[in-house]
Amino acid sequence: MQRWHGLDAVPTDWGRCVVTIGVFDGVHRGHAEIIGQAVAAAASQGVPSVLLTFVPHPSEVVRPGSHPPVLTTLVRRAELVEQLGVDVFCALPFTRDFSQLAPAEFVHEALVARLHAATVIVGENFRFGHKAAGDVATLAELGRTFGFTAQGVALLAEGDTPISATYVRSCVQAGDVEAAAAALGRPHRVDGIVERGDQRGRSLGFPTANLRTDAWTAVPADGVYAGHVYRLDEWGRTWTGPPLGVAAISVGTNPTFEVRQRRVEAFVLDFDGDLYGDGLGVEFVHRLRGMERFDSVDALIEQMHDDVKQTRALLGER
Repeated sequence: MQRWHGLDAVPTDWGRCVVTIGVFDGVHRGHAEIIGQAVAAAASQGVPSVLLTFVPHPSEVVRPGSHPPVLTTLVRRAELVEQLGVDVFCALPFTRDFSQLAPAEFVHEALVARLHAATVIVGENFRFGHKAAGDVATLAELGRTFGFTAQGVALLAEGDTPISATYVRSCVQAGDVEAAAAALGRPHRVDGIVERGDQRGRSLGFPTANLRTDAWTAVPADGVYAGHVYRLDEWGRTWTGPPLGVAAISVGTNPTFEVRQRRVEAFVLDFDGDLYGDGLGVEFVHRLRGMERFDSVDALIEQMHDDVKQTRALLGER
């Protein structure tokens, strides 16, 4: 898959293509349906598929301070859409000037003059242009003018609730990682760099990888979870192969020791080595319990042993 940063990266000899547009944070099952239809349409027309996304999240530009929690880093988002068969991942810088473009200006500049779109496929709730003035009907009308077709894809739902990034974020923030996984089609993952912490876990017999995450990362509610840990390369991409290991994961401030900084710490079962400075992806599969304050260190250690035992039982490690 090709990766472009901005429309200036479009090759000068670029031909027709099928385009899908959206933030696609999380690349959840609803996103996968839209992307899958774009990939299928591109294959049937014998042209490449292009996924057009935005950085940063448009809400942060339009309403500074309103940036929602981020479910996937841009690098992880690209990995996930590549797995869905997309040919080109284009990250378009979303600036104040860009946000002022009228719907027709956006279509002409991005979809016609640069990408030469033959077909554009988006979610049925897609909005674009200054003050979100354009919708799917607007896109179809402009398509008739500029020579492309437009299609809106119905949203998937979990019962009566549409699957959306907002819904997934609410599940993650509530600590309901099982519901988040059902909507995503895979467990929620938090990526970051291992930094040196208090090394208290090591003294207790449970050395943990203390994860430094990007701003706005969607971190699950405080508590203890069972999951997997993956190694990332220097670019933040997932190393191929099996995960580094199964982990018992703590999220919170560690009230037993009156730590104030909220942390994501993963104890990788049966791992012996140094992870400082390494990139890791921490995947949340099951919630074991909430965050608790213990009356003694011995009581905490006993609970940690039980957390590890539960993690092994749930995720099959012996």
